[in-house]
Amino acid sequence: MTTAPPRPRAARFATFMFFGLNGFGMGMWVVHIPNVERATGISHSTLGALLLVLGGAAFAGMQVAGPLVDRLGHRRLVPAAGIFLGLALCGPGFANSWWTLGLALALFGFGNGAIDVGMNAHAVVVERAYPRPIMAAFHAMWSIGGALAAVIGAATLGAGVPTGVTLTCTGALCLLLSLASARFLMESSDAPEPADSPETPQPVRRRTPGKTVWLLGLLALALMLSEGVANDWAALHMEKVLGTSASTAALAYGAFAVAMTTGRFLTDRVAAWAGPAAIVRYGATLAALGLTTAAAAPWVPLSLVGWALFGLGLSGGVPQLFTAAGNLDTRASGALMARVVGLGYVGLLAGPALIGGLTRWMPLNLTFAVPVVLCVLAAVFAGVLSPKPEPVEQPVCS
Repeated sequence: MTTAPPRPRAARFATFMFFGLNGFGMGMWVVHIPNVERATGISHSTLGALLLVLGGAAFAGMQVAGPLVDRLGHRRLVPAAGIFLGLALCGPGFANSWWTLGLALALFGFGNGAIDVGMNAHAVVVERAYPRPIMAAFHAMWSIGGALAAVIGAATLGAGVPTGVTLTCTGALCLLLSLASARFLMESSDAPEPADSPETPQPVRRRTPGKTVWLLGLLALALMLSEGVANDWAALHMEKVLGTSASTAALAYGAFAVAMTTGRFLTDRVAAWAGPAAIVRYGATLAALGLTTAAAAPWVPLSLVGWALFGLGLSGGVPQLFTAAGNLDTRASGALMARVVGLGYVGLLAGPALIGGLTRWMPLNLTFAVPVVLCVLAAVFAGVLSPKPEPVEQPVCS
């Protein structure tokens, strides 16, 4: 098997570091949300509105970071975003009112959005320098970081460590490791151009990136909306529909999360053999079957199997979409990536809210028809990842 040269290997490790740090930072914030809510004295509804501020700021950070990474380069933008995120992570731990928390979450969200686009754009560059697909493993590392945060966060909460101290230490870790990893990052010019890059002349007529990137973004929205549904509603479905205890209900999200993380570590090998379109097509199909099983199952074990299949099916699709967006045009990789990541993030935020609204008119398990249909549509339109080029008419030589 062909091995990667030392520089891409170091850049790969550094990218793993940024994905893990981002997942760890977000996870530490999530496990401390109840403490922050009590410390600021805000209501659940106010917290919900402030979380929308975080989401909106993250979307703004994505749109700003996309063009900047193309202009400044990965070695500048990605570490800067990591440092900004680390500094901003301290804020929520010291907020004492709704407006100080809102300001802290706006800064934290902006930093999170910026590093999300930056590290994904850099991951595309590193993958181009490798002899095989590696994008899905980066996303698996994000999940590992979140899981590690849950364990460490639970330990610090149990020990009575103040929230401000924990989040400050987490922010300092993000800052230090961002600085330490910066020198190992690559630029677009350090990696070979993709086979269908506009820098490499080919005798084919391609779709314009402007059209294709929106198709990729809509697919990301569909798949990440489905992921958001599992994040917020899997456990509630088990508890409310199947009548389980809260501890048993938690196994539904656990089955989904474990299957998704495992699938992301396996996806790269499968993608090297089957191609990205097949990963999205058959993965989305499996996800639709899994969620249908989970929603219709009358028994807890069968429902858990359904949630696991749902997670496994969704695990590989989004990394393939991000890679495709970043390779549409290497001269504007960050800007194109920002559109796809941004639309996917909108889906991740909108999915739980959409399901919540639909529960006013129908049972919870019937609302899952929405993500099932979206997964089916993603399977149908997966061909956008491998468009068939149209031949260009060659001049006739007399």
